[in-house]
Amino acid sequence: MRIVFIGPPGAGKGTQAALVVERYGIAHLSTGDMLRAARDAQTEIGKLADHYMSAGQLVPDEIILQIVQDRLLADDCRRGYLLDGFPRTLAQAEALDQMLAQDSTPLDVVLELRVPDEELFRRLSGRARADDKPEVIRQRLVAYRQQTEPLLDYYQRRGLLQTIDGLGTVEDIFQRIQQVLDPLAERSARQQP
Repeated sequence: MRIVFIGPPGAGKGTQAALVVERYGIAHLSTGDMLRAARDAQTEIGKLADHYMSAGQLVPDEIILQIVQDRLLADDCRRGYLLDGFPRTLAQAEALDQMLAQDSTPLDVVLELRVPDEELFRRLSGRARADDKPEVIRQRLVAYRQQTEPLLDYYQRRGLLQTIDGLGTVEDIFQRIQQVLDPLAERSARQQP
C-alpha cells in the first residue's frame, strides 16, 4: 500500500502515521523527521533545511525531492509506505507522480487529516519545539493553506483523496483511518503473487 498523508502542522499525522505503519507493516517516510535528522547531524542539506525550518518556511522542492527519491529505493519500501509531510505542493505532487509512474507504482490513497485552525493552534502552542512559537505557528499555517491545500483538489480529481476527521481521541481517529485502509490492504494482499 502506497499512502500519502496530508494535514496541517499539529493535526496528529505523526501519531496516526505510527499506528498505520505498525498495523499495515509499511515504511514510515516522514520528511520532517528526515530533515530534522539531517539538521541535527549538521549535514550540508541539513544546514540548508534548518535555515528554512527555523524561519517557518517550507524547505525547497529540490532538497525534499532528493531525500524522498533516495528513500523510496530502500528495501523496506517494497511492501508499501506512508509518505508523511510530502508532497506539500502541486509541483512536488506532480514530481512524485512522475517518479512513481516510472516504476509503475502509483499511489493507492491520499489521506487528509482535517482539524480546525483553533485546535491546531492550541495543540502546537503546547509543544516545546523551537519552531512552535506563536508567530512561527501562524506562518506555518498560512504556508500550509497557500501551498498544500491545492493538493486536496489535485488528489480529489484523481479519485485518491479520503478526508478523515482529526478530532477526538487517538483511537477514534485511527478507527476512521482503518475504515479507509482495511479494504485497500485486503485488495493489495489479494494482488500479491
